[in-house]
Amino acid sequence: MFRIQPRVEGVTKELLELYQHISASTIGHFTDFGCMQGAQPLFRPIRLLGNAVTVRLPHLDSTAIRHALELAQAGDVLVVDMSGDDARACWGEFRAYVALKKQLAGVIVSGCVTDVSVLNQLQFPVFSKGISALTTRTLELEGEVNMPISLFGVSVHPGDLILGDDDGVFVMKPEAAWELGVKAVEKQRKEELTRQQYGYDQLLNARLNR
Repeated sequence: MFRIQPRVEGVTKELLELYQHISASTIGHFTDFGCMQGAQPLFRPIRLLGNAVTVRLPHLDSTAIRHALELAQAGDVLVVDMSGDDARACWGEFRAYVALKKQLAGVIVSGCVTDVSVLNQLQFPVFSKGISALTTRTLELEGEVNMPISLFGVSVHPGDLILGDDDGVFVMKPEAAWELGVKAVEKQRKEELTRQQYGYDQLLNARLNR
């Protein structure tokens, strides 16, 4: 049986603008909650920011991802709970094409991905537990879309704010994200002043321009 709920738009345009230049590691200075430890970027540099569309798969059957892709809108992040199956890949080349055409912000899966050579060329933001040649199947058995899920030790609800970059992934409730974001912007502003005060910005630029 499939349980498919309507898309939830919890993330506002103003919230996205606030988080446009915030690093995941800056959020990590203020809270432990929401950090997806173990979610690895497929490539670096990488960045994703958007509104969560959640998916839960029953291990082998990945049909629910198709339903989620139909519901998702530009700027959404698909967050896929594979129910503990971390050996199979539920995401690959052709699903990435669909996501790119719909202008999604990225995908996070609790299991593996495949077609890595093409995914790296596409540069569509992907976080996963690993890489595998063993894949899921489209079996039309069951699955859930836009229901609460849990992966990498974090509960995710439809409409949560997802922030991912080279350092990792954070999931935040929209109602709490604004206060965190304001603190993060101020921290990063102070860090930039420190770089300038001690000449670290010049040192960094010199190393980048070698």
